[in-house]
Amino acid sequence: MIEFDERCMQGLTTGPGELLRTREQAFPPATVCEFQHGDVVSIGGRGVLGVLLWGSLLVMVVCLFVALIAECCEPPLGSDLVEPRSRTEKLRRTGTALFVTGSVFLMFYALAGWRLFTGPSSVCSAGGDWGEHAPRTLEYSFFPPQATCQYTSGMTRRMNPDWLASLTVQLSLPALVAGIGFALAWRRCRSGSRPEPAAPYR
Repeated sequence: MIEFDERCMQGLTTGPGELLRTREQAFPPATVCEFQHGDVVSIGGRGVLGVLLWGSLLVMVVCLFVALIAECCEPPLGSDLVEPRSRTEKLRRTGTALFVTGSVFLMFYALAGWRLFTGPSSVCSAGGDWGEHAPRTLEYSFFPPQATCQYTSGMTRRMNPDWLASLTVQLSLPALVAGIGFALAWRRCRSGSRPEPAAPYR
């Protein structure tokens, strides 16, 4: 993917007509060379790998929503699909899911946006000896972690590739679902541990 756009610009990868521009596709992650009469996509956005990525995403989303519905509705026992578990075990399971998905999200967010926290308005010129011709930060956002840098030549460039910013947002969804499940399990565990009020004496 990294070298695909350079191959298009150097004429090593040809397409239908004249090369207009190149762009990075967020999902499936791929580099797209836009020609005058059509596009040429790197291996990540087509073929078996693209189908595998879309299928994996669909399976993950279905599993997450089924798990969330099961956690919200707490279906009764007796069905072959319902395994008896205590509320403490459910709390431990959802806590593990929250820890794993939250750690992955925080790792990618830190990778993509750590420079924003050092100085959002000057993120493009941070870490370089630019002198009087430092690039300007035109706009920035913390979610998704992204900034637009403008150089003295007038050229603009994104701080992060579009696929990295998009992937960071997508990874927040499993963490959010796991957080909702953990909150529900924690609430039920607390309500189940409270002693029932004693019956009035007659």
